[in-house]
Amino acid sequence: MLIQEKMSVMEKLEILSDAAKYDVACTSSGVDRKGNGKSMGNAVASGICHSFSADGRCISLLKILFTNECIFDCKYCINRSSNDVKRASFTPDEVCELTMEFYRRNYIEGLFLSSGILQSPNFTMDLIYQTILKLRTEYHFNGYIHVKAIPGADSELIQRLGFIVDRMSVNLELPTAEGLKTLAPHKNRKNILKPMRQIQSQITQSKNELMIYKNAPSFVPAGQSTQMIIGATPENDYQIVSVAENLYDKFNLKRVFYSAFIHVNEDSALPALPGGPPLLREHRLYQADWLLRFYGFKANELLSADRPNFNIMLDPKCDWALRHLENFPVEINRADYYTLLRVPGIGTKSALRIVKARRQAVLDFDDVKRMGVVLKRALYFITCNGKMMYKTKIEEDYITRNLLNLKERIPIDVKEAGYKQISLFDDIRFNPHPEIVDHMQSIYGQI
Repeated sequence: MLIQEKMSVMEKLEILSDAAKYDVACTSSGVDRKGNGKSMGNAVASGICHSFSADGRCISLLKILFTNECIFDCKYCINRSSNDVKRASFTPDEVCELTMEFYRRNYIEGLFLSSGILQSPNFTMDLIYQTILKLRTEYHFNGYIHVKAIPGADSELIQRLGFIVDRMSVNLELPTAEGLKTLAPHKNRKNILKPMRQIQSQITQSKNELMIYKNAPSFVPAGQSTQMIIGATPENDYQIVSVAENLYDKFNLKRVFYSAFIHVNEDSALPALPGGPPLLREHRLYQADWLLRFYGFKANELLSADRPNFNIMLDPKCDWALRHLENFPVEINRADYYTLLRVPGIGTKSALRIVKARRQAVLDFDDVKRMGVVLKRALYFITCNGKMMYKTKIEEDYITRNLLNLKERIPIDVKEAGYKQISLFDDIRFNPHPEIVDHMQSIYGQI
């Protein structure tokens, strides 16, 4: 076992928390579990925030690698075997003690544990299983735990682990098998999809058993997710969104995460990216992902083989609406829920409020504004009582010009400065007081 005994725990923590920043997990926990009076901690579905910033805000998960040693040589990975980087590995007890000490100090609500491949997938997966088992049974930790499953590990190990964690994820790594073959030749799509299928099947079985036996053990109650690196290989947005849609349909994933490729290695197989990580593209993919999961859109509605990439100037929903003006304007007092969802500026919660409220009264623009509709976008696409809010032409060029005068356009300072990905260790400036409209959009998902 290549455990470094001479290194202090804090030295290991510095190395392995920094190494974990490339694993994306910006999500709520998705599971409620009350304290049982015997163990320490609980899990709250909306209580885990996985966003990290330099000033220390929202750090509520201990996010670490078990080890950054790895037998694989993925060209895009800072921890690849051919890189000369400082290596470290925790012991199971060190992970347990760190988790408990951070929890007792109210620094965290849970643990996010990933790992490089030490000796073999089975060896590493067994170490992670022994660590989590010890944390649950000997240290009596009852809080939220998210673990990365390792492709190629024995299915029995993944099954055992699934009964003692809340969420599991298997990284897809790259959108296509061709990209994986080019940049991660030690990995293959079959080994990645196999544990995904196992987790999905076991989750379904566990839910069925819980319907019959209330005390049946729960398997990965918060579901599974995956991650794709964007921009390291030449796939277009249509290919990426189609892969995500397929994963949601076939594996019932909770989330697909998109990670803009960061150039950390010098390798001729990697793109140069003179403009830095493609974070705006990552942002558009997340917006499209939201439309797939909650708004009833399909990948082939948002993009096509003839139009394979998103408009960088407009969000995908506005862009779709401008290309389908024959569907607008929509009458607020008559349109069904799913038609309302296709209106820019109307989100899932405001659409539901509109449907409920109009049973009692005829709605006007002031009413829908109070319900959370972002009228600065929606006013071009809706009517109330047959009338538009202002005298507006239903023309693509006219509406596009007006939308681009709003915040949908790229800010000048961002154009000049480029994009930078926020991480726990970044020294980055940001506005701590977002505008009220932006704050409400972030809460209600008004896109």
